[in-house]
Amino acid sequence: MALERIVPSVIDRLIPLISAPASVAAVGVASGGRAVYSALTLRRTVALVLAPLALVAGPSAAPAAGEEHEGPAARSATAAPQETASPATGSETAAAEDDAPAATGRAAQTAPAASGETAAPAPEMSIDIGQVNGRHESVLSGTRVRVEGTVSEYAPGQEVIVRTYRRGKKVAARAVTIQPGEDGTGQFVVGQEVRGSGHFVIRASHRGTDLLPTVVAPGKGFDVLPTRLRRGARGPSVSVVQKHLRELGYVTGRRGVHDARTARAVLAFRKVTRMARTTSANRAMLGRLAAGHGRFSVRHKSHGRHLEADLSRQVVALIGADGDVERVYPTSTGAPSTPTITGSFRVYRKDPGTNSLGMVHSVYFIRGYAVHGYKSVPTRPASHGCLRMPIPDARSIYDWMRMGTRVDVYRR
Repeated sequence: MALERIVPSVIDRLIPLISAPASVAAVGVASGGRAVYSALTLRRTVALVLAPLALVAGPSAAPAAGEEHEGPAARSATAAPQETASPATGSETAAAEDDAPAATGRAAQTAPAASGETAAPAPEMSIDIGQVNGRHESVLSGTRVRVEGTVSEYAPGQEVIVRTYRRGKKVAARAVTIQPGEDGTGQFVVGQEVRGSGHFVIRASHRGTDLLPTVVAPGKGFDVLPTRLRRGARGPSVSVVQKHLRELGYVTGRRGVHDARTARAVLAFRKVTRMARTTSANRAMLGRLAAGHGRFSVRHKSHGRHLEADLSRQVVALIGADGDVERVYPTSTGAPSTPTITGSFRVYRKDPGTNSLGMVHSVYFIRGYAVHGYKSVPTRPASHGCLRMPIPDARSIYDWMRMGTRVDVYRR
């Protein structure tokens, strides 16, 4: 039988035998000529006598759950003292640190910080791409871009690998040594010629060493435009050109196909940039597109949602309620003998379908002047005063314009 069960049993048997003497010595109280004995006090007295047995037995002789052991004597008899290490402070802490082996090199910088200290920040790297044009982030194929990088922490003899990807596939990689920069930073510069077309991404990374841990710069993406597009061409070269034309508001055709609508977008771009009025997507035209040129300049932003016809450039632009360009189309306006009226007007009539004059989906803004589709839309002014539009575009323009829509016609 376990000792924790024996002790209470022995106590219960001894109480009747020693209750009288113990009561006199311990807690006897005169009350009406009789001695009142406290069994609880006797139980504690016997427990005190048997306490050494519990100490000899160790932790297994601990009091059973639910038993009372009150008072200093009982607590000291039943609770075995244990030694615990107290946290070192002051000179003790310094002595402990002196005994530990000192971290050296890069490990000293990356080891976990002691309590109350701040860990050293991990080094960072960033890159910028030169020769990439503004927010359009595009260049022509064959351009040599300049990759400039910065590392927040310099260490001698360290290299960075600069990799170039086109549509997710690595096409080039170059190693460059990090040079000391200002305020303890590192710098590197490398030139990279980009060929082909589509979306490119340049990334830079350093493989960790004892002097500098692994660090990777966020990639920088940009588009590379071809130097020429043939009519009927298909593929990524066409897609990237169409993307940049659409960003400027020009209406392109089937994605990835240099079709008739994409050719009209090229023509409208060339008109806005005052280039020769052709549909040729040559190096000069694509170079301007890559440089971010060709944005239609809205004259009447305060007019909200409206149409603007620029007679000088022979284009029509649909302007959204926020004053931004939504679409740009080529047009042919009034010939010198029958010029288009200028001014600010409002749509007062809409005729769907084709009338007897061959006008398709006509939208009238003053008298007989209308915006309409027509079979012949030359690059020069040739109409009787209306704004001629290519028939494939006439329906979408007709649907966009509403009764009361403002029409602004002007020369620059």
